[in-house]
Amino acid sequence: MSMVETIYMPSENDFRGKTKKFNGVQNGGKISNGCHKKTKQVDEETEKAWEKDFCETFEETPMLAAISTYIGYLILVAVGHVREFLKSIGIGVVKCVAEPKIPGFVPLYQTWESFYSWYVYRRIQDCFCRPVSGVPGAKMVVIDRESNDHRWSFQYTGGHSTVLNFGSYNYLGFSQNSGPCAEEVEQTIKNYGVSVCGSRQELGYLDLHKQMDRLVADYLGVEDAYTVPMGFATNSMNIPSLVGKGCLILSDELNHASLILGCRLSGAKIKTFKHNCMKDLEKNLREAIVDKQPRTHRPWKKILIVVEGVYR
Repeated sequence: MSMVETIYMPSENDFRGKTKKFNGVQNGGKISNGCHKKTKQVDEETEKAWEKDFCETFEETPMLAAISTYIGYLILVAVGHVREFLKSIGIGVVKCVAEPKIPGFVPLYQTWESFYSWYVYRRIQDCFCRPVSGVPGAKMVVIDRESNDHRWSFQYTGGHSTVLNFGSYNYLGFSQNSGPCAEEVEQTIKNYGVSVCGSRQELGYLDLHKQMDRLVADYLGVEDAYTVPMGFATNSMNIPSLVGKGCLILSDELNHASLILGCRLSGAKIKTFKHNCMKDLEKNLREAIVDKQPRTHRPWKKILIVVEGVYR
């Protein structure tokens, strides 16, 4: 199964300096978005509260934590250089990673290129590259191992540990081999096969796709939507089929590189707006409609708003 990514074009009512009622946003947990159904306007108090609350903030790193981290890293690098020097004169050589000098052959490991792997990463590599037994779902089983030579090498103990998985792209539970997702997939494959083996223009559009498109559109509160397999080529190659010269793309400033490449390949005029800021998007949208195309001042053929569903 593949992931899906959605590109949609909201209607003009989606941008009036507010969020729409269907998104369930509660500003500060006190005031709703204040959009009146009849007037389609937002009262001043709510708009100010929205501007104040709708901002992404990140906790500043404490000075003590930053300084101690830098000092610890500098000590680690300094000790690594000392050990590298001692190894060059034959002291403290680890036989399992020592490379024999063969006449006429270039050394496999270069001193500086391997420095981080040997003297920095090696000390903490027991936390990384853990062998996994089974499927990497919400929980997974890792194989236990131990080291007797300061993590230059590992030996398996024969034990296993069940851990929570926080490092996966398993958004929809596709990597699990049990549960409702796996059961639905099994039944769907029996009815529809593994793949449609064709594009939408070549009998590759099933009723399941139509249901999913409708479900996504209803969830987003827009007129329509279409879903496509997720990937770099999906974004970079499909956007040029939607817009071209004489069109305008309003792109979120934190969009993925694949979306940026697709926008550039389209030949359309590109204008960015602040990340997740509907007020800045509305401002750019109004200016684009009023000012129109440069020089000719003709209306834009299309105005495409490109945003991501999940920012990584």
